[in-house]
Amino acid sequence: MTHGPLMLDLAGTTLTPEERELLLHPATGGVILFSRNYESPEQVSELVKDIHDLRSPALLVSVDQEGGRVQRFREGFSRLPAASKFGILHESHPQKAIDAAHHIGWLMAAELRAVGIDFSFAPVLDLHTDISQVIGDRAFSEDPFIVGKLAFSWSAGAREAGMPSVGKHFPGHGCVEADSHLDLPVDNRRFSDIWDHDLQPFRHMVDNHLEGLMPAHVVYAAVDDRPAGYSSYWIQEVLRQRMGFGGVVFSDDLSMAAANVAGSYSERAATALEAGCDMILVCNNLDGAIEVLASLENYCDPVSQVRLARMHGKGHASCSDVREDPRWLQAMEYLNLLDGEESLDLEL
Repeated sequence: MTHGPLMLDLAGTTLTPEERELLLHPATGGVILFSRNYESPEQVSELVKDIHDLRSPALLVSVDQEGGRVQRFREGFSRLPAASKFGILHESHPQKAIDAAHHIGWLMAAELRAVGIDFSFAPVLDLHTDISQVIGDRAFSEDPFIVGKLAFSWSAGAREAGMPSVGKHFPGHGCVEADSHLDLPVDNRRFSDIWDHDLQPFRHMVDNHLEGLMPAHVVYAAVDDRPAGYSSYWIQEVLRQRMGFGGVVFSDDLSMAAANVAGSYSERAATALEAGCDMILVCNNLDGAIEVLASLENYCDPVSQVRLARMHGKGHASCSDVREDPRWLQAMEYLNLLDGEESLDLEL
């Protein structure tokens, strides 16, 4: 079997017979886990193993483990800081902030790889503004240059632990007030303003071999009347051709309110794939996922399959091995630094 284009979710902490059947469907390519799927490192490790063992090549298994308020696995994992804390540290101690991002990127990835997770949907490359509350402290900084530097260092640390990265939300979600989970945000700025500002971190990361990207469910009305995740202009002309991105494009969740503009679930899937997405996400709607699977029974995109094969994590140290690694102690020191528990003069 090959990687199909659909990533779906699970109901609980173990696979049900129905879920096993859905995961064996040829149009399925991956699974995204949530807090409801997690009880302990041991439990989630077994769940991931069960998913991986179902097929060859194995299904991709992912999670949102950004840090701060978006961290699905908590008990038994290090509590990761919000991205904004790196930006705050950068204001007074730039090199320490860059080093902290690298070590904590490694920590996030090493702990997830220890339980078999292939990748996290991170880092956030959006800019911090006072406009978007849904982004807020998930962004590293309001300065695109600083976002690019910190995200690069964070992703380099993750790659060192064997994990690819997925930047989001292309081409930038920070300048719209509406939450795309609940409504359809519209950004009326000109393309040149977005290119020179919001897209700077994305351009920097693409130039430095970022493995994956997730478009925003945002309409940039002066550029295209479709949300970026449904827009061939944004994905194929800007991202693929102008920016030269060769990695995987993951849709944002097609169950979000902003995704409704494309119609039924099968229509949303078709529109996102036609626009240039390699893999589409359908979460928290079993009927929607089943509808998409039925519509993609004979779907095949060999180029996307090659790209998706690169998203498997590499290496698989045990949880105890991670904690015995000297880099783990360094990461703990940086966590303390970012939490304000140690002096900024701490020698790291």
